[in-house]
Formats: sequence, structure tokens, C-alpha cells
Amino acid sequence: MEKVVKTEQRGAMPQPRRRAAETENFPVGSLLLPAPLRDPVRAFYAVVRAADDIADDPEMRIEDKQAGLDRIEAGLRGAGEGDPRGHALRDALRAVGRAGLERHAIAMLVAFRADIEARPCESWAELRAYCRSSADPVGRFLLDLHGETGADRDAADALCTALQVLNHLQDLGEDWRDLGRVYLPLDWLRAAGADVGDLGGAVLTPPLRAAVDRALDANAGLLARAATLPRTVRARRLRAEIEVIATLAARLQLRLRRADPLAGRVAPNRGDWLRAGLRGGLALIAPSRAPSGTA
Repeated sequence: MEKVVKTEQRGAMPQPRRRAAETENFPVGSLLLPAPLRDPVRAFYAVVRAADDIADDPEMRIEDKQAGLDRIEAGLRGAGEGDPRGHALRDALRAVGRAGLERHAIAMLVAFRADIEARPCESWAELRAYCRSSADPVGRFLLDLHGETGADRDAADALCTALQVLNHLQDLGEDWRDLGRVYLPLDWLRAAGADVGDLGGAVLTPPLRAAVDRALDANAGLLARAATLPRTVRARRLRAEIEVIATLAARLQLRLRRADPLAGRVAPNRGDWLRAGLRGGLALIAPSRAPSGTA
């Protein structure tokens, strides 16, 4: 369900779609998670980070990118010539009795391969379909890792997709200028009277602002759907992690309503992190529910 500073300081449900770790918004593999599960989470993000770096490298040839992703997939499938990070993830999962969950990392490679081709999404439905491989597998991996068989997976998917959309809106200009990618639905751009070239500007034009606001409207529905997720998760530490991330997502959503992502970086501030930490802390001290995997 997103990317942040050092792995040990981050949480569990982000969509990992940023090029530079220092610009990420959401925690990945934080100390909130149970100690036995941190190694698999770190190994999962190492694989995803490696694939992300390959897909986002503006200097690498397309053929080399494809070969790099093929090697990562080979490692995830246990092939001897595969990327060692894939083997490390398989080993870490076996160590905690969760062999097979590397399938979620394999599912994400579909999105990284699409990124290489820089195919724009024609509609919101196409963007949601892209997020099913670029973001949703992260949340499903974490739920499965914790043994959360009864968790609301549709709500988890909604949270992961919402995080992905927020990251795309933050990076509208950078994605267009550096990689030729457009993550706003093209039909919404046309309906607003915006041009793709507007993404290279110093500020949002009024039509582009309208398209961004439409995406935020749709994203608000995803965040509302995601609100049911903590109530269905039994592992207390994972619930706390979700509360932190959902709170940061809501604050970033609000900031993108009020600020221009082309004019400057829009991100959660210190107060947002404090608010999220408080929500996570309250969830952490709340009474545990019936055990689900490692609590």
C-alpha cells in the first residue's frame, strides 16, 4: 500500500513509486511491525526498489531495463541466474513460514514493465487497473505476511491505490519532464481543456488544476473505502501501521487540494507526522483482537 527515509524508520502500506528515497511520504518496514517480520518486509522492498530504479533510470536503454526486470523475476522464481535480491526474499519468507508470498513482488513487475513503455492511462478505470499491479500487491503482501485471512482486501487495495495516486499527483511535473509519463487520465485532461504539455509548466494552469482536483475527488472515495481496513485487521502492530499511513494520506490529500505540485514539493509536514504518530500510538495501546499471525 507506497516510500520514505531509512527502511527501519518506515511503515507498512505504501506504494513504492518514488525515485528518491528522501522524497517519500509513507513508512516502509517500520519498528511498528513485529520484529520477526521486518526482514521479509525489508527484503520485499529491496526487490521492489531495485525494479523501480531500473524502470525509472532515464539513462538506461529500454532493452537493458527489460533485461534487468527479467533478472529480478528470475530471482523471485528461484532461478540460479536471477537477481540475488529475489533469492533473499524467498529465503526470508521461508524463514517465517510464509513461502510463496514473493508472488506479490512478481505481480508488481507488470507495472514496472508498463512504466518502461510510458503508456499513459486513457481513463480512471485504466489508472485503477495499473495500480492493481503497481500498488495493491504491497498491501496484500503485508496482510498475507501477517496471516490476516479475514482482512478487508478491497479496503487494502483502495488504500494502496490512493497512496499511488497521491504520489503521482505530487510528481506530475517530474514524471513528465524526466520520463515522459502521464498518470492523470487523458480523458479528464481533455474534458478540462488541458494539454499534456502543461505538465512541463512552472505552475498548474486552470484546466490542469481542474483535472488534478477531479483526480483528488476520485481519490477521496478510495480513502473513504479504505477507512474500514483497520477494523478488520487483527494484528495490533499492523493496525497501528495502517493508521499512521492512512492519516498521512489524508493530510497529503488535503495539502494537494491547497497547493500546486508543479510550483513546489507538496508533502506531509512535521505536524502531519506527529498527528499520524499519535493515531498509530493510540492503535498500538488499544486492546488486541484475536491473534492473527504474529501480533
